[in-house]
Amino acid sequence: MATTEEMNEMYRWTRYVYDLTRKYYLLGRDRLLREMELRPGDRVLEIGCGTARNLIRLARQRPDVQCYGLDVSTEMLATAAAKVKNRGLESRIVLRHCFAEQLDHKATFGLDEPFDAAFFSYSLSMIPTWSQALDAALANLKPRAAFYVVDFWDQAGLPRWFRVILQRWLDLFHVHHRPELLDHLRELDARGVGKLTLESVAGRYAYLATFRKS
Repeated sequence: MATTEEMNEMYRWTRYVYDLTRKYYLLGRDRLLREMELRPGDRVLEIGCGTARNLIRLARQRPDVQCYGLDVSTEMLATAAAKVKNRGLESRIVLRHCFAEQLDHKATFGLDEPFDAAFFSYSLSMIPTWSQALDAALANLKPRAAFYVVDFWDQAGLPRWFRVILQRWLDLFHVHHRPELLDHLRELDARGVGKLTLESVAGRYAYLATFRKS
């Protein structure tokens, strides 16, 4: 498990340029935000919200939903809180410090009901305890609600030289494609825990997964 101190060290300075630099290679984030099935009044959680870039965009797109975010890095959350405040969205976006696998909608956010939707945007590839994070997401969703994932895939549809360069770059930030993660979701689907749908982004550069709880 990565500690708060380790994540703070990673993002202490890069958080100031994170959104500017990541927009060029974190593909599929805006598509995920557009395609999530949400209804007026829904509560939506981002697990690993970072600078709150996605939550701010979602809050603007969908003024009829309430947004929540958690992150393990208090440095990132400080940047996120400042961005939310500067955009006047403090009543629409609630942020908390929490490990993904320790999420509890009551204890973490003081909510009386589970979430209507949740999403992971390029965060599971950085969470060593990804299976526990998925379990926590499922446990904190209402029946028949869904969580969504956009993250790096295997780049099988792209040139080999590109795959090698990308994977070496991601290694610098302790980011790893986890083929076992998709296998785990397929197994949950086979066991009747929920229904998985999977789509490719840019030649399997990334994937978009939807897992709807039974």
